[in-house]
Amino acid sequence: MKRNLLFGLLSALAIISSCKKKDSDETIAKPFTYPAMAEASDPKILLEASNGVKVYNGGFGSAVVADPSSPDVFYMLTDRGPNADGTIKDVKVFGIPDFTPQIGKFRLKDGKLILEQTIELKTAAGIKLNGLPNPTGSGSTGETAVDLTGKTLTPSIDGLDPEGMVRLSDGSFWLSDEYGPHLLHVDATGRTLERVNPFGNGTGGRSIPAVFAKRKANRGMEGLAITPDGKTLVGIMQSPMLNPTKSAADGSVVLRILTFEIATGATKQYVYLMDNASLTGVSEIVAVNATTFLTIERDGDYGGAPTTPATFKKIFKINLSGATDVSDASNAATGKLYNGKTVEELKDLSGLTTAGIVPVSKSLVLDLLKDLPAVYPHDKAEGLALINGNTLVISNDDDFGVVPGANGSFAQKMLPLNNTIDRNRLYFVNIKL
Repeated sequence: MKRNLLFGLLSALAIISSCKKKDSDETIAKPFTYPAMAEASDPKILLEASNGVKVYNGGFGSAVVADPSSPDVFYMLTDRGPNADGTIKDVKVFGIPDFTPQIGKFRLKDGKLILEQTIELKTAAGIKLNGLPNPTGSGSTGETAVDLTGKTLTPSIDGLDPEGMVRLSDGSFWLSDEYGPHLLHVDATGRTLERVNPFGNGTGGRSIPAVFAKRKANRGMEGLAITPDGKTLVGIMQSPMLNPTKSAADGSVVLRILTFEIATGATKQYVYLMDNASLTGVSEIVAVNATTFLTIERDGDYGGAPTTPATFKKIFKINLSGATDVSDASNAATGKLYNGKTVEELKDLSGLTTAGIVPVSKSLVLDLLKDLPAVYPHDKAEGLALINGNTLVISNDDDFGVVPGANGSFAQKMLPLNNTIDRNRLYFVNIKL
């Protein structure tokens, strides 16, 4: 009898344990559910201008990367900091001159994005980077930087205007920027491991092709992806480069894509065609597989605005297979010429075809202004991440909640659709590829 009771008790415990294990396994296997949209929660105030305008600790939407080990964690990137156009051409007012570009670690909780960690970008010696323009010959945009009092600020070799970001399996990051353009490799704490640019004065002795120094000011390497094997960076320029000159490239829709093998530094270049020359350009690129990528191509207007509403904010799928490598073995300042012309001078598909160049293929995946459940209200869709192969994550740049105001001051950045201050958001959309 005692033996039967003991056997029965052990059997019952085994069943309970099995049920608990099954429930636990089902919990682990259950996919994470993403909201249609999540907004950054309670950003702190960095500065209140003399006119009462508040500068927020936003600006994190220039790029977004999902954490593969934590479905609720996202890394988001700022650009060079809050700035405004001055009263004189090519003068830029920096509201916080010592602002350090940074990566924010956000956790998605109860439909909100909670900032858990800030990773400030630093030199190899651990000195904080800044967002000030670079000196001539090292990535200068030709801008003169001033503070809110009008005092001229000295250009900085440590200045960076980051726009693209990828995260490696070791926790380090590669970034691309609009100044040089520079490719910057930093460790998990933000300390520089390597800096690569077209000028040959980066760290580590490596460089990217000289032609990339022809980028249009503040339209540099806006997007950065990495192939799934973690071996190759893929960067895309925001706009056609001024190659060989601004007037020669007027009306061009030719953008360059750069591939950079991390181990060897070997590069290739491909041509991407914007839909039309009036667009702001391409804001991001993210990998689907080794040759297929997604891009954001957009205008600079606000979705749902009562006047001059946005008309173009689209996600495209592109494929590098079959596209012509337009690299220049001689590494000339203008890149490889075709019948005496740069690829930017070829202007469009007709010019490329005449020169025997095949651009990357391109097809529409998503129209942000038509395919979301609610109106997309932002002007700057700038970041992309792809989760589980079919969930697209889209971030917006909220410009720290400010836009240029009168006489070189700031004005609050308001969304015309609902008259609220722009905030960093992530949008989650299921797509078919």
